[in-house]
Amino acid sequence: MVEFSKALTARETPIPGVVLYDLPVHGDNRGWFKENWQREKMLALGLPDFGPAQNNISFNEKAGTTRGIHAEPWDKYISVATGRIFGAWVDLREGPSFGAVFTAELDPSQAIFIPRGVGNAFQTLEDNTAYTYLVNDHWSAGAQDQYTFLNLADETVAIPWPIPLEQAELSAKDKAHPRLADVAPMAPKKTLVIGADGQLGKALRAEYDGDPSAEFAGRSGFDLGNPDSWNRSWKNYRTIINAAAYTAVDTAETAEGRRAAWNVNAAAVARLARIAAQNRITLVHISSDYVFDGIETVHTEDEPFSPLGVYGQSKAAGDTAVSTVPQHYILRTSWVIGEGSNFVCTMASLAGRGVKPSVVNDQIGRLTFTQEIAAAIRHLTESAAPYGTYNITNDGDPVSWADIAAQVFALTGSDPLAVTGVSTEEYFASNPDAAPRPLNSVLDLQKIKDTGFTPRQMKAALAAYLNPGSVEDIREGSAEGVHTNG
Repeated sequence: MVEFSKALTARETPIPGVVLYDLPVHGDNRGWFKENWQREKMLALGLPDFGPAQNNISFNEKAGTTRGIHAEPWDKYISVATGRIFGAWVDLREGPSFGAVFTAELDPSQAIFIPRGVGNAFQTLEDNTAYTYLVNDHWSAGAQDQYTFLNLADETVAIPWPIPLEQAELSAKDKAHPRLADVAPMAPKKTLVIGADGQLGKALRAEYDGDPSAEFAGRSGFDLGNPDSWNRSWKNYRTIINAAAYTAVDTAETAEGRRAAWNVNAAAVARLARIAAQNRITLVHISSDYVFDGIETVHTEDEPFSPLGVYGQSKAAGDTAVSTVPQHYILRTSWVIGEGSNFVCTMASLAGRGVKPSVVNDQIGRLTFTQEIAAAIRHLTESAAPYGTYNITNDGDPVSWADIAAQVFALTGSDPLAVTGVSTEEYFASNPDAAPRPLNSVLDLQKIKDTGFTPRQMKAALAAYLNPGSVEDIREGSAEGVHTNG
């Protein structure tokens, strides 16, 4: 019998992510009515915005009809239209809750959310029971090899079926499912790191080292310009981290570089955004201070774009595409330093060789070490921080490129006074083909700090970066805003 006048409530269960809902049912002399699925109210109660794509109804003529235990690679929202069921759910996902069990009787005044990989089964307690469920993927024959099954009579989980299984209606297939000891747990959805061989990609490899769900794709594994790279089973991914980018700021001002910058930073990113939106994947994208003209002394996340050059324009276009994805994180960075050729490595090499450089002293910002970006990405995605754009650099007082160069000289045992400051105007006079740069690259960090992530102080991070190797071990690379004297 349907229970009327319940309040809409959510009840946690022993299985992580499985939530039982009480639904208000309104009855009168004609029968009853309920809002079986109401997205706005369910989201307010904490139900994931799982994006139903298909609605199924199972009509069961006789009491005792028993189906399961099936774990499919999609989420389900289950309810009863008529009749009553005894529901049984077993966690068949990899992890510490594997084998956890929850059972409950459901009538039309209840519903339950079952995440991907949790085994689902039910037994009808009344004749003419209609069981209905929303799923967030379309059924296909090809997906069946991703299912995980458990025998209804498994002794380990010991489900207390109200009607003994020997008296129940079961299919031959359900009788043949394996016992728990022989079940291969369903692996979690994967995290795909694109650009895994670049400076940030290497930091992400270190951050996610040992995580079996992380998949790393360098250019040979995922070439943004190769159509074959896009042919993937995208429904098997929960997160895409786009660490690939065209970063040749000066070359982007040439005809060839302009095409490359727009293809990689804008067109390919827009394609990733469409894939992420269609498959409800969280898309993580790396932005740059170059989307601003540098007039503001401190840049907040909501500052309108004002790029000075082609590189910044292409990055702004990519950011715009990513912002349309419901589940996205844009991490805006400045002055990125990681493993490979970069400004700090160049300064350390010059110091070791006794070269006295002239370095721009009127462009102000903070370094962003790739280790910081990788840690921030993991924090945001695993802490359920609100989606959106976050600035991320190392913390501390803003400085100029010349200040950083002097710090590198001092930290490597050389005279910091060997570094001479020059203005941006002087730099461009000697480098007429250089792309325009923002004078102010300082990014406000309060928003990401409010999520519980505090970046390391820049000076400490710089010292730690230089400490592991001697000057001779540091690779020489290109540097922005540098003249060399001597």
